[in-house]
Amino acid sequence: MLMPRQKTPGLTLPTLDNGQFDLSQENTERGTLVCFYRGLHCPVCATYLTELQKLLPAFAERGVGAIAVSSDNEERAHGMADKIDAKELRIAYDLPLDQARDWGLYISTSRGKTSIGIEEPALFSEPGLFLVTPEQTLYFGTVQTMPFMRPHFSELVGALDFAIANNYPARGEYTAAV
Repeated sequence: MLMPRQKTPGLTLPTLDNGQFDLSQENTERGTLVCFYRGLHCPVCATYLTELQKLLPAFAERGVGAIAVSSDNEERAHGMADKIDAKELRIAYDLPLDQARDWGLYISTSRGKTSIGIEEPALFSEPGLFLVTPEQTLYFGTVQTMPFMRPHFSELVGALDFAIANNYPARGEYTAAV
């Protein structure tokens, strides 16, 4: 399990239009929002990434960058980018599943074609959302076991406003015996 205030795993992946992404080289005031999504086969992901794309300016105003990441190959990543008409959202692909596990993501097996008629990969990671500080420590994290019930990005923008105004620390950092 990733721990708040502790260093996250590294993350270096190719992106569709922005060269190589390297989390350790991100240069933002308050961090990077890493949005792991299931892949092209997931209609919920398309809706979710569309919401993220619309709110990129709001995150940028608060000093937060963003990237969407999946284990899809480049062709499928392009399919998702086309589907959501990605213009500003960075999309990384080819996430190795062992690295997905390092981030605490759940791995699922294919159930064939989804409701939108796209074949699921043999194995793929389930969603996760992490806000990683400029020092590459975990500020916020959530993982799902299925595509439903993800945090709303608009609520996260509001939470960032509160956290910034109150210098609110990352929580969940206690690791001693209970």
